[in-house]
Amino acid sequence: MRRFLCIGLFLLLASALGHAGYPLPAPSPHASQEVFPLLETTIAEIHQAFRKGDCTCEQLVTAYLRRIEAYDQPTKLNALVLTNPQALETARQLDTEYRKTKKLRPLHCIPVIVKDNYNTVGLQTTAGSLAMKGFIPTKDATVVDRLKGAGALVLAKSNMAEWAFSPMVSISSLAGETLNPYNLLHVPAGSSGGTAAAVGANLGTVGLGTDTGNSIRGPSSHTALVGFRPTLGLVSRAGIAPLYLRNDTGGPMTRTVADATRLLEVMAGYDPADPLTKYSQGKIPPAGYQPFLRKDGLKGARIGVLRTLSERKPDPQVKALFEQALADLRQAGAEIIDPVQIPDFAQVSKDQWCAVFQHDINAYLGFLGPTAPVKNLQQIIASGKFAPYIAENLSYHQQQAEAPTATTCTDAYTDPKRIAFRQAVTAVMDRYQVGALVYPTWNNPPAKVGDRKGYQGDNSQLIAPHTGQPAFTVPMGYTYDNLPAGLQFLGRSFDEAALIQYTFAYEQATKHRKAPALFPALPPGKTK
Repeated sequence: MRRFLCIGLFLLLASALGHAGYPLPAPSPHASQEVFPLLETTIAEIHQAFRKGDCTCEQLVTAYLRRIEAYDQPTKLNALVLTNPQALETARQLDTEYRKTKKLRPLHCIPVIVKDNYNTVGLQTTAGSLAMKGFIPTKDATVVDRLKGAGALVLAKSNMAEWAFSPMVSISSLAGETLNPYNLLHVPAGSSGGTAAAVGANLGTVGLGTDTGNSIRGPSSHTALVGFRPTLGLVSRAGIAPLYLRNDTGGPMTRTVADATRLLEVMAGYDPADPLTKYSQGKIPPAGYQPFLRKDGLKGARIGVLRTLSERKPDPQVKALFEQALADLRQAGAEIIDPVQIPDFAQVSKDQWCAVFQHDINAYLGFLGPTAPVKNLQQIIASGKFAPYIAENLSYHQQQAEAPTATTCTDAYTDPKRIAFRQAVTAVMDRYQVGALVYPTWNNPPAKVGDRKGYQGDNSQLIAPHTGQPAFTVPMGYTYDNLPAGLQFLGRSFDEAALIQYTFAYEQATKHRKAPALFPALPPGKTK
């Protein structure tokens, strides 16, 4: 791993950051000159460096800003919409707090990449739409507020598929197209592709995405990340621009299972502003989720193979990675039940989607108050400020009735079709006594930029968004041209603990994650 001196690096940043228009903070005279690794660093490693005095929050944030300035636009990765102009001042405040208290909060000074559909106080929030350009919320999304309360720092807002409409690409009228850091000729999927590309390229420590059908897990799979789609109702959606609120959830996107788990602990829990979170009450382990980070977590586990998804015209290289993943699970101590079939899958899974965007987005925009540039879907369309590729989506939703149908478009806990689907999946898991079902997150590698026909093999849309069950993706290796692939674990509702145990054990046994070669550690004193 490339390493550099944190304090020495800090001193070399001044000219680069001054050129980029960032404030120039003075280094702390109290910091020691121990070596600190920025590339692929984790929350635990950052906190250890703080405790040892190897690095300060201000120096850490400055180093990330340097990587952003050097890589995001010069490479045309285009992962980020903006950086937080208050990031360094917030970092100084966190350093002052630590000097006074000698205590680190759970996410103290962890730089977070936040998808641009999360409301962030003082930072423009647009959901990728030019129609929302200039809108600055006065209240954080609940999740953002909780992360800040735990000491996290919003480093930047990330690009996304406009209004989260695309599972394949992350293109917005506000910022253009985001590319895949492992191969810039390919897409990072959508809609959380900006967060995926930024975290994958080490432009921040951890990130936030949202997932309606694929949008955490697909981009995470495409960029060798860990992506958690939690059970519907575990994490508040209040203050997040919706796509289909009945399916939407936020979740962490990180380079390790441990980091995703640390974020989830802070994010999870009841929020009166999101009534669905009432279902999470009493479902979160009293000691949190970190006790389930067990390297031996697969010993004695029973894991089912969902060939119904894995055999949907898989690419040969992805199929080979999946078969190797099953062997690795066995080697780590799991009993593999292959195959596990859900009876009448085509029937129980059909007709689950509902076109509720107009209802949900109008409610969200109305909640924002008088400063919102547009107030409803009609005004978005009338503005003409949207990327051409979503014009059909907008027109379709404009033609739908504004209110969701009371009997067929309700949440995962009251909609009969969704309840029946979840019961069918859970019954099979119970019958085979498996703790999770596994399948490739995508059966095909990331598509080339501009190749709409390359959108093939997305397995994430088919179960979890409708049943409300948790589904986590972790890296399972690389295919053609260094393109990542992901392994997905589907669990029972509110059984995140089991999925954390399984994914962590698999991750530790295989260690597939590696930094993209196109975004190495920066040589001292150079920005491009």
